Parts: sequence; structure tokens; C-alpha cells
Amino acid sequence: MTKKQIIDVPGLSAGMEAADIPLSSVVRANGMLYLSGMPPLDPLSGAILKDLSIAAQTRVCLENIRHVLESADSSMEKIVSVRVYCSDPTQFATVNSVYRTFFPSHPPARTFIPVASWQMGFEVEIECIALA
Repeated sequence: MTKKQIIDVPGLSAGMEAADIPLSSVVRANGMLYLSGMPPLDPLSGAILKDLSIAAQTRVCLENIRHVLESADSSMEKIVSVRVYCSDPTQFATVNSVYRTFFPSHPPARTFIPVASWQMGFEVEIECIALA
């Protein structure tokens, strides 16, 4: 059995620990990277960025995913599956317009999942699986 490896992500890992949130930003196992859902967080402190448009939230989520992957010696091009959770499904086109800029060709498999709102004041959370 292969062991899982918890990867430290500068800024985000410390922010999660300081907020006492029991999760790892990314786990490596069996040649794959499993990223926890990424809301719009400040990459230095791990604090939720509030009062952003849904387009800005989506961009922050994806920029942070890039940061997490680079911390694990991977990249956006190695993402194989994405789940986008959104509290306002009418914003599908807006989310797509930002998402498309991160995956201009050969995008990964993806599911868009409408959810109830979060208590923390954000509208989008994105998780993914990537090749290590």
C-alpha cells in the first residue's frame, strides 16, 4: 500500500492550521494529487476574501489551485478532473468565462454543482484531481 503524503503549501497550509480547519490543501497518493475544495482565499493568510464578484472569486480559486499544484511540483495542465461548486447556478456563464482562461485548450473533465450558500460569505469553491 502506498502512503499518502501531505504537502505543505506556503501561506495556505499555515492559514488552515491557524483557523483550526481539519484539512490538507493537497495530498499526494499513487501518483495523483487530490486538492481540497478551494474557496476564494488570500494565499498568504488563508483568510476568506469577501465582497468579490463571482468572476473574481473564480479567478482567485483557480490562481490558488495553480499555487497549490506548483507547491506539489505539478501544474494546471496536469489536472484531470474538476468539480466547481457554486451557490448561484445562474452564474454558470460567468464562471465559465473565467475558467476558460485557465484552460484554453484540452480542458479537464468537469462537473458544475449547484449548492446552498456557505456561511463564510463566498459563492464558489473548486476542487480537483491532478497527476503528480
